[in-house]
Amino acid sequence: MPDAYVVGQPDGLSPLQVELRDAIARELHAQLALRSERIELSDVPEVAYQVTLRVSDTLHRPLSARH
Repeated sequence: MPDAYVVGQPDGLSPLQVELRDAIARELHAQLALRSERIELSDVPEVAYQVTLRVSDTLHRPLSARH
């Protein structure tokens, strides 16, 4: 990860890591909104599944559509 600092990422994340972080944050925000701001332990598998789908979409999106 030290290379990220060389290319000017102040948080130390590569562009892909930034996209993944943002995709995960968006999905968690959506899940919290759907669940009245609370994720029950029994909901964790479904939330994890939805986060996985969001990450998968991010990884499979063409590079030209990422920015």
